[in-house]
Amino acid sequence: MDPIIGESLSKLEFGEVHIFNNMAVIPLFTSMDDSRKYLTLKEALERRLLLVTEISQSGSVPELKVVNKADIPVLLLDGEELAGAKQNRVLNTTILLKENSETVIPVSCTEQGRWSYSSTEFFDSGNMMNLKLRSMKASSVKRSLETSCSYRADQAAVWDGIERVARMANVRSATGAMRDVYESKESDLKKYLDTFQYVPRQKGIFVLVNGAVTGFDVISLASAYEIIHPKLVKSYAMDALLTKSNRDDEPSIDKARSFIDEAARCEEKKFKSVGHGWDYRFEGERVVGSSLVHEERVIHLAFFSTRQEERTGKISSASARRRFRF
Repeated sequence: MDPIIGESLSKLEFGEVHIFNNMAVIPLFTSMDDSRKYLTLKEALERRLLLVTEISQSGSVPELKVVNKADIPVLLLDGEELAGAKQNRVLNTTILLKENSETVIPVSCTEQGRWSYSSTEFFDSGNMMNLKLRSMKASSVKRSLETSCSYRADQAAVWDGIERVARMANVRSATGAMRDVYESKESDLKKYLDTFQYVPRQKGIFVLVNGAVTGFDVISLASAYEIIHPKLVKSYAMDALLTKSNRDDEPSIDKARSFIDEAARCEEKKFKSVGHGWDYRFEGERVVGSSLVHEERVIHLAFFSTRQEERTGKISSASARRRFRF
């Protein structure tokens, strides 16, 4: 593993374990350098410094055009959802958009049944793809990078995954929109948000469901993490909501440490990022991960527990209720 990323993993510190229903959250802290400043997607859109549109009037499902008018970079996080235009999309990878730039970004559709304009521009839906689908999508993007050096995801598997989540949540969506599932579970998700609130200086989140590790995210800026925190909580909580409670195993920091040790042993591949920096992809027997590194600083780091069938999008209802016991 790249020494910069290995050092970042070794510097992770754990806060207190907080539990709600079958989900446990451990706040992550780190002395990782945070001198590189940037805006989040939410900040840039609210300040009208970011313009996100279809790449043309006719559009292209796996691509969007982004104009960054800011004098500093903008962070777009893997799995963040953009709503509007011809159909809702999610980011296929974490991108640190260059300042004062125009970029075509790789995305996946999260609204299969619509291909017509609802607005000229995209807006922040406030959601992030649920953890299990983020993990599956990360694996398919890694395969695409290895075979064609492109950040394409398996779109059919993404649609199948969203349909499966909607079915498990007993949600019917006229357009098969992931956003409809989140809106239908808003009151349930709020309980998780109320429990797992941002902790000062927090830069990451480590999550266990039914006592088993699901994964973690770390962002270099505490100020950026604070803004993205609610999306991350909802992303992990959606899987917890759809997983049958089983408290046979208790969450623990020892399990978190074991998982991070396994993440550090993953095989690594490096690719040029769409924006600033380099995109690292990791894969182990039971772990997938990614990291964005710019100017020898880790901007975003994420690792997820996974199974072989989850990597290919073939997630049965039974396997969807299981996690590895680290």
